[in-house]
Amino acid sequence: MSIPDFQTIMRPILESVHDGVAIPLSALREHIADVFQLSEIERKERLPSGRQTVMNNRVGWARTYLNKAGLLTIPSKGMVQITARGREALANGPERLTVTWLKQFPEFADFHTAKPQMVDVLEGLEAEVPEITPDEQLAEAHQALLQSLADEILTQVRAATPVFFEQLVVDLMLAMGYGGSRREAGRATQATNDDGIDGIIKEDKLGLDVIYLQAKRWTHTVHRPEIDKFIGALTRQRARKGVFITTSEFSVGAREAALGLDIKVVLIDGVELARLMVENNLGVSVKQVYEVKQMDSDYFGEE
Repeated sequence: MSIPDFQTIMRPILESVHDGVAIPLSALREHIADVFQLSEIERKERLPSGRQTVMNNRVGWARTYLNKAGLLTIPSKGMVQITARGREALANGPERLTVTWLKQFPEFADFHTAKPQMVDVLEGLEAEVPEITPDEQLAEAHQALLQSLADEILTQVRAATPVFFEQLVVDLMLAMGYGGSRREAGRATQATNDDGIDGIIKEDKLGLDVIYLQAKRWTHTVHRPEIDKFIGALTRQRARKGVFITTSEFSVGAREAALGLDIKVVLIDGVELARLMVENNLGVSVKQVYEVKQMDSDYFGEE
């Protein structure tokens, strides 16, 4: 069974505490995971931030929404207890509690209502309540922005000159921690391009090993013969590591050619190139920073 969305979790949470006895949030999380028969992999699946499991996040938000609607109370730190309104919801509420249904309670409506500046945007729209938590909505929006940025960067890189692309490759390797100093890294593009090698760059600042580079600012697919030629060049140089970077894509045969070798060959296509540029802040700048905060439980802990 897949991980349920946070609205689907709401009623099972109320059922878990129907007897009125307060239980720890940790026990509630385990119980809900058992109710939905989640596998170990599903129980351990994390949000994109990596800071919390998806299941814990969804149980936490379901508890928050039920608490804001007055169906649950939090009698003490980390505890959960049903209220009289919660029992009424179990007796007469729908089989699946939703955010829309919770809006009948004024306290929840005040908590969940859009701010005044959003009224004009939402007026006349019957907005569908998302099935994911606010944390997941934020993560998805962030990923969408990154993908859009990566697409824009790739378009720009493909339109750049070959000289600019050579410098970009060096800058990317530097940004990822390779190449030693910029002066030394700059020599990477001064290779003669003989024998199928475009450049050489240090793997670390001490120069204990080197990486051979091949960079192709192409729009058409890179096929196996190009990879075989690069591998042959590495073999003749007695090299152990090579990176083939292109602005296009690799065929299945090309990727298969880079596998199962004594030589380590990494293939970076246009999509991966753009992602690495964004990840390593190359060719991008910070537009806006949003801080997502959470309560510091230690501050409120009383001995």
